[in-house]
Amino acid sequence: MRDDATGRTIIAHEPRRIPWLDLVFGFGPMVPIAVGAGAAWWLNGQPLDYLVALFTLLYAASILLFLAGVHRGVSFRTEGGPHLSQIVTMLVLYGLGLFSLCAAVMGKAVPALAMLILGYAAIGILDPIAARAGTVPLAHARLRPLQMPIAVVSLAALLWLKLTAPY
Repeated sequence: MRDDATGRTIIAHEPRRIPWLDLVFGFGPMVPIAVGAGAAWWLNGQPLDYLVALFTLLYAASILLFLAGVHRGVSFRTEGGPHLSQIVTMLVLYGLGLFSLCAAVMGKAVPALAMLILGYAAIGILDPIAARAGTVPLAHARLRPLQMPIAVVSLAALLWLKLTAPY
């Protein structure tokens, strides 16, 4: 690191392999989404199924909002400064997360789940591309295609449950 009157120069080395902390903090947050979806299916028709599905939806939205912040945070340390693609991605993810929360609060689970599925799918598709472009860590090229399908499939299961529910 070099500090001068105009700023700071940072030289960093990013591994191509997925660091163990990224495995823990990447897959760990996906577990409650998968468990919540499984529990909602198991409790289908029981008194608590709605609450389990709602809490899973709210949790998934909070993680999507966090991931939007991760994109913004990475943009601060991108060589040459933030790229337009980073800002647009952050805004889209944030909007999907925020509007899914609003939809959930208004009792509109189907649009909320659809927005979450779109957001997680976008990360799974766009982060490997962004990793090659240098706008997210290199490890995301391998991590996101493994991590995001957990959320997408789990949320799709909740969406299917909601669409086929008799009430």
